[in-house]
Amino acid sequence: MRSLVHTFPNRVRSVLRSAPAWGLLMAAMPLVGLLPTTTPAAFAKGPAYTDPQAAGADFQIQGEYRGEIIGEDREETWGAQVIALGDGKFQLNGFKGGLPGDGWSRGDETQTYQGAIEDGSGNRAVFDAERATLEIADGKLAVIVDGNTLATLEKVERESPTLGKEPPAGATVLFDGSSVDAWESAKLVDEKWLGATNAVTREKFGDHSLHVEFRTPFMPHDRGQARGNSGVYIQGRYELQVLDSFGLEGKNNECGGIYTIAEPAVNMCFPPLAWQTYDIDFTAARYDGDQKTQNARVTIRHNGVLIHDDLELPSGTPGFRPEGPGDESLFLQDHGDPVVFRNIWVVTK
Repeated sequence: MRSLVHTFPNRVRSVLRSAPAWGLLMAAMPLVGLLPTTTPAAFAKGPAYTDPQAAGADFQIQGEYRGEIIGEDREETWGAQVIALGDGKFQLNGFKGGLPGDGWSRGDETQTYQGAIEDGSGNRAVFDAERATLEIADGKLAVIVDGNTLATLEKVERESPTLGKEPPAGATVLFDGSSVDAWESAKLVDEKWLGATNAVTREKFGDHSLHVEFRTPFMPHDRGQARGNSGVYIQGRYELQVLDSFGLEGKNNECGGIYTIAEPAVNMCFPPLAWQTYDIDFTAARYDGDQKTQNARVTIRHNGVLIHDDLELPSGTPGFRPEGPGDESLFLQDHGDPVVFRNIWVVTK
């Protein structure tokens, strides 16, 4: 995008000269976390959409945006994550440098705004900034000052580089969409996905590499742990959280976190209804009889981005099997939400 500063009135030109563009166009509010980590007192569940076509205007507006903001003497890349909060309301998180895992890292500058679908517009969301208006419509996020569009961020739909990855030679295919024969307590969803039904593999594993693909539902009215919750229990003992925590801080009880133990290096959670990947390399704990002599370790990539690097696991996590000697099953947790899985395979070491 070429600079349009020379065409703007003096007030706009002074805005662009005086400070970083997005920083002045958005209030200096820290990213303190969109959704609380506890659910409302009533624990009431709103609708859970699994079909994008049925999810309405809120779903079309939410998602990720990326683009350049150009001033007279600077050019800045910004990413934005727009999170649907239900009833036409949204939160917009701006990330200087790009999107999480793609130009923005934990600790880099962020800006946060609240907005809503404008009355009568149907599908246009407006966010009021200190010196600008941010508008989203037709897959574009416009930054507007005094009626002039300074920049436009385009909606993007990122895809994990390992999505659809074929199992290598020697791998054990646990689920390919054809049957649930490798599992106990398992259920096919839509005749092709594996449901989050407390499914347990019949085979047990020690050291292994694991590929899992998953999709969280669109649940705009729910918050925190009530929003697209499940879990991938590595060796049945260590929970790698599955959650719609798109746009959140990235805690140990959010997507990519090892529950109670470690938060991800960056929150790589994609928007709800996007297929996501976990690629896991796991070394089991070592035992001398019943005495543990060495902790388990794990390296995890979420949507292709390294989020845990040779992480030591000092203990198991609650929810399924206790930590102990011997091989154990993979477990996919049922937390009451229509999370689904596909393309699951393991390579034993």
